[in-house]
Amino acid sequence: MRLGWVIVYVDEPPAAAQFYERAFGLRSEFVAPGGSYAQLDTGPTKLAFASYALGEKNFDGGVRRAGADGPPPNVEITLVHEDVDAAYAQALDAGCAPLAAPEDKPHGQRVAYVRDPFGTLVELATPM
Repeated sequence: MRLGWVIVYVDEPPAAAQFYERAFGLRSEFVAPGGSYAQLDTGPTKLAFASYALGEKNFDGGVRRAGADGPPPNVEITLVHEDVDAAYAQALDAGCAPLAAPEDKPHGQRVAYVRDPFGTLVELATPM
């Protein structure tokens, strides 16, 4: 088995994909007709956005909405970049909320944390 997609539920998937293009330099791969799903070109494992309405169609009750207040949800997206400080500054300029400024970790990696405007926890990290 292998990981194929990470799907983040949001109100407007095309807007989320556009934000990730602007904030993180990712490229959109496609947007489904009607805008209920948008997928980014992130290599073999895709990052995608689906509408909360699509989640409700997939199974009863749908998914819990991410909020902008309090602790972030229990899942994070990690985006790998050689220059975490530059990626962090770009994310903040694009509208992400700062959670933890870039910091060197004992295992040699540099990381930072932001929350995107849709409530998703995003780690910015140098390669391992």
